[in-house]
Amino acid sequence: MSLLSLGKSDLPRVKGLSARRSRVISVLDVGSEKISCLIARLRPRVAGEMLPDRTHTIEVIGVGHHRSRGIKSGAVVDIAAAEQAIRQCVDAAERMAGLSVESLIVSVTAGRLKSMRRRASTEVVGEVSQADLSRVIESAAKIPVDDGRVALHSTVYDIQLDDELGLEHPVGMTGHALSANLHVLTAEIAALRNLEAAINRAQLVVEAFVATPYASALSTMVEDEAAMGSACIDMGSGATTIAIFQNGRFVYADQIAIGGANVTMDLARGLSISPADAERIKVMHGSTLAELLDDTGEPLAVAPLGESGEASPIQVKRSLVTKIIRPRVEETFELVRDRLNASGLGHVIGKRVILTGGASQLAGLAETARTVLQRNVRLGRPLGVTGLNPSSKGPGFSTSVGLLIYPQVAHREYVSERSSAVKVFEKAMEGGRVGSWLRRSL
Repeated sequence: MSLLSLGKSDLPRVKGLSARRSRVISVLDVGSEKISCLIARLRPRVAGEMLPDRTHTIEVIGVGHHRSRGIKSGAVVDIAAAEQAIRQCVDAAERMAGLSVESLIVSVTAGRLKSMRRRASTEVVGEVSQADLSRVIESAAKIPVDDGRVALHSTVYDIQLDDELGLEHPVGMTGHALSANLHVLTAEIAALRNLEAAINRAQLVVEAFVATPYASALSTMVEDEAAMGSACIDMGSGATTIAIFQNGRFVYADQIAIGGANVTMDLARGLSISPADAERIKVMHGSTLAELLDDTGEPLAVAPLGESGEASPIQVKRSLVTKIIRPRVEETFELVRDRLNASGLGHVIGKRVILTGGASQLAGLAETARTVLQRNVRLGRPLGVTGLNPSSKGPGFSTSVGLLIYPQVAHREYVSERSSAVKVFEKAMEGGRVGSWLRRSL
């Protein structure tokens, strides 16, 4: 185990956005079912249109998505196949936007995401100075991190002066004891190394890595939910991730290695049909609603596994489809419930849960989540972005849109200093050269 001074991990990090300048941002959401690339123009908002944490408007000018190849649960398992899928996805977005992409902000689901929280305190004399604030945050940042892991995000989520909680800017206030709480999300270096290598092979540079649960929450939570405390559950194909916000800050993340693909395979095995047919049945006829357990409506006709196209289709009762899907979905939410309880932040979440991700669109899913979690659940779609066509406005694009929002909140993250390796990376970026931060610095 090593002591990691946060910010010295040599991860590439997004520079803060100028409140008065426009910028073009490119992002890549690497999922197990699909890979999505969005290119957007961020323009400064006028003063009267300022939204919380949204300093810029977002207009998507390029969209590309491609069936995922070489990716399993967000991790690269075939680097050549992953490179090809990434290249084709980005090419499609470039053609639509009419420009070339050199660097991207990239989502991270793999790497066994792990949250840690630490509190530190210091005495102050009279008014709180910037030095006092920096000292207490630096003390909180000295968190033991397992070897082979690296900090993705480090966010101060609560500052306290004596008995006053939830302070935003304590500098200049008078007190005796100053405390700070820091949340650190880490991931395995090897998973990032492989993902970054696949992207480099496509002649692209990683501008920053952003955890999938964090990005999804950024695009789907409204201001009051983030301020009061809420959980965002992103159900993807290969994994289900959890993000918790408190006082408007990202304070916890977790993941479960079960997603929509597990439901598809349950159907394929249970009905002895191909995964492609199982996916089609799930999307078009799948449900978790208890009232569909009764045999109602016409049965579904589907080709049996291994038979030729001339074979007679088998008849599948809709109730059987629901009986296969429902237990897996209930199991997933039971695991989510257990993770939420284990986080120690159940009192922060209260009854507020946002459900998003491509697999969240299954009929009856929100109702099942409410029953198992015993909380209010709403389906979350990406908010505050223009230029997306109807097919790209659904929950399956929440992470992609969140990656576009991230540069506007990246300044919240604690970074102690830039190491020489990061300076080399930034210089290479300015020169338009393809680099690899991991190979240079680790």
